[in-house]
Amino acid sequence: MTPNALLDIGGVAAILGTGLVALSVFLVRNRRAAELERLRDAQMLRDERAAHAATNADLLRAKEVAEAANAAKTRYLVAVSHEIRSPLNAIYGYAQLLERDDAIPPIEAGGVIRRSAEHVTNLVEGLLDISRIESGVLKLRQDVVRLPALLDHIVEMFRMQATAKGLSLDYRVEGRLPAFVRTDEKRLRQILINLLSNAIKYTDTGGATLTIRYRSQMALVDVADTGIGIAADDLERIFEPFERGGAPESALQPGIGLGLSITRLLARILGGEVTVSSELGRGSRFRLQILLPEPMTPPVGVPAYDRVVGYRGDSKTILVIDDNFAQQTVVQHLLRPLNFVVFAATSGADGVALAERCAPDLVLLDIQMPGSSGWEVAARLRAALGRSLRIVMVSANAHEFRAGNDGQSAHDAFLSKPVDLDALLDTIGHQLGLAWIVADDRAPDLGHASAALPAAAEPFLDGLRHHVKLGHVRAIETALAELEAAVPDSAGAVADMRRLLGAFDLRSLARRLDDVG
Repeated sequence: MTPNALLDIGGVAAILGTGLVALSVFLVRNRRAAELERLRDAQMLRDERAAHAATNADLLRAKEVAEAANAAKTRYLVAVSHEIRSPLNAIYGYAQLLERDDAIPPIEAGGVIRRSAEHVTNLVEGLLDISRIESGVLKLRQDVVRLPALLDHIVEMFRMQATAKGLSLDYRVEGRLPAFVRTDEKRLRQILINLLSNAIKYTDTGGATLTIRYRSQMALVDVADTGIGIAADDLERIFEPFERGGAPESALQPGIGLGLSITRLLARILGGEVTVSSELGRGSRFRLQILLPEPMTPPVGVPAYDRVVGYRGDSKTILVIDDNFAQQTVVQHLLRPLNFVVFAATSGADGVALAERCAPDLVLLDIQMPGSSGWEVAARLRAALGRSLRIVMVSANAHEFRAGNDGQSAHDAFLSKPVDLDALLDTIGHQLGLAWIVADDRAPDLGHASAALPAAAEPFLDGLRHHVKLGHVRAIETALAELEAAVPDSAGAVADMRRLLGAFDLRSLARRLDDVG
């Protein structure tokens, strides 16, 4: 074989070898690519399975949450239905008794109907407050509040309830208490009422104590009771909406579990906090720490919580524009005995025409009426009679709340129905700058001059003062009987004090004891 032939064969072999190497490399690469592709597919399959598992878990959790929410809604509707039906039944029943003239005392019927109506109102307001707080639309006011008077008023509110259960209710002020503070009065009142109401509701023996301390613009309020107590596991749970703790006794009490939830939320909005400590079976202590700054200068014309019997100065004219005749009647019966001249109209057009004739100092104006709305009527009144006219919106449309008196709105204040009559008087007094005459400002009853206590009665007075302070009605009755039996000349003064006790006017009774002493 020639050398050239050998070279040709060698070249072919080299080419073949190179091709085989290239083929081997190609096959190896293809295998690696295929392996990588298989691994990627496997990983994608695992990821897809994991995603499906996570989705299924999320769906299961969502289903469980939805079922729990549905069950909670059912429990809530049942509770709300019961809470509404109970007071409505009382209102309905007593109204029928009054219609049948079954000799039921009107004062008793009025008290039951009022308390039942307040219960329904508080329930509705609680639901609205939860909604407002969760949606971030709760509006706060900066009122100038007589703090001592507010606390006295709230404690007196619950003395009868405590006495009816045979409980004591003590009120203690430690150190200095400012005469005035700035805060949202309605919300502070709501917080204190919720705490005291729970203290009495969950206490069967012993009593409750409200203690307040004030330092550096901060108030520390403790509401302690000797009631059923709260289990450690429930100390935070009770602040959740619709939760009342796991104790069987809690389930037997009226309510749907909104009070403490609202109380804590409101306290935080007002710059404070509510905490609780408790021992099961021995009682609880709720502590409210809240910022209550004092105004720089003492305010003028802030109403107290005594019974208003009139006002000083010239007679004022009030115009009520409301299509609800019952609402007109309530306002007229409240204001006319206090020396107000009261006119009423049932529509916006009639109200504007009447206002031009009677020139009122203040208008109480409903929002929802036939024809023009209250907002339109307010604008027409403002345009016709100027800024000197005071306009107060009084409406059940709480969602349309606007504080007023902002330089842009036609009205000056807003009150939500149902209206607390004390709050209505407070607003009227503030808007018109009235100096109220309260029951204590009247000239003393000359009958009291002949009802002075003789010196022999002095040893009985300290005990009476102690019982009055604690609100122990039965103990007061016993002490008065003992005084009358031991000192016959005290009969006149004892009769006066029994009259005050019968009206449960313990504040006046305490002052009477100071007078005769």
